[in-house]
Amino acid sequence: MSAKKIYIKPVITAAGREAFLNVPALVYKDDPHWVAPLRSSIAKELEPNNPFCQYGEFQQFTAISSTGETLGRIVAAINRRLIEREGKPVGLFGYFESIEDFEVARALLEAACQWLRDRGMTVARGPIDLSTHNRCLFLVDGFDSPPMLMMPYNPPYYPEFMEKAGWQKAKDAYAYYLPLDRPLPDKYLKGYQIAQSSGITFRSMNLKGKEFEEDCRSLYRIFTRAFVNNWSSNARTEEEFIEEAKDLQRIGDRKLLLLAEDKGNAVGFWMGFPDYNIPLKQVNGKLDPLGILKFLWYRRKIERLRVIALGCFPEYRRKMVPLGLIYLGMEAATKRRKPYKWSELSWVLEDNLPSRKIIEATGATIYKTYRIYEKEL
Repeated sequence: MSAKKIYIKPVITAAGREAFLNVPALVYKDDPHWVAPLRSSIAKELEPNNPFCQYGEFQQFTAISSTGETLGRIVAAINRRLIEREGKPVGLFGYFESIEDFEVARALLEAACQWLRDRGMTVARGPIDLSTHNRCLFLVDGFDSPPMLMMPYNPPYYPEFMEKAGWQKAKDAYAYYLPLDRPLPDKYLKGYQIAQSSGITFRSMNLKGKEFEEDCRSLYRIFTRAFVNNWSSNARTEEEFIEEAKDLQRIGDRKLLLLAEDKGNAVGFWMGFPDYNIPLKQVNGKLDPLGILKFLWYRRKIERLRVIALGCFPEYRRKMVPLGLIYLGMEAATKRRKPYKWSELSWVLEDNLPSRKIIEATGATIYKTYRIYEKEL
């Protein structure tokens, strides 16, 4: 393949955007673990009216062969909120896909880097799809099983290509595996009891009407404080947060979405979701009428869940709110009519030692490793 000329083209036409969206199907056509993302969701993220464009800019590129075949894709992006927070001109690349040809990958990465250089960036970081609130990370270990809902997946040669192209590790993140056929250690029940004796109450989130939006505002306040120092993460407005939450509203299970409250005010939360990647794998990225029927049929086969986030105000950690939330969340997962068999807890940055400690105390073990890379420009 490399003997042929490779052209990197900016995506500026409807046909170019369609070709961009088609790349993953080419890269993963023989991969048994890949789950196609919903095309409509990816297309929406890259529309000019995306709220991201109010504080950032991006450019899509595709790699084309001399015979007109699409070989790969990438997006270069500048997220001004991230730059303001970090105090340095860091640019991003994301939505990266490439056939197994290093020259294609190298050309795509260099095109993104040059676009960022031309706009004054001095560091490139990725993969990050515009923001870590969308998708980020390359899988570097754990290719023997499919990804969970909203988790990244890629061929094993991506990390090899990154290192060969001169990119350095910026940060690793982990996914933990927790079998649910055994009870949690006693400390979690005790933590729940201590939280209750301290006046903390627990309930499920509302998923409808004004009550849903009110609970989302409570979540936003906790997110804003609890995760203010998250690495490479930019702030969101309350309106943006609620809009993102609406995407999860349709697939949420109230029993797996928990709030901890003190005198009626939310102070912590636990978010678990059934692994809808199981039915999504059957629809091939399209929720048309047939896809919806397949989704409804195969969702009955879900036997695992992903715990996406756990958080609380710092001053409530001593009242054992995190332990109480984990206890109740896992109780909900195992006491249902069809209990979940195991859970993924993801993703957790390697240097987030407090979160790793509380996760590992459950008996969970690391089973997948992910990475974000950087390169000086």
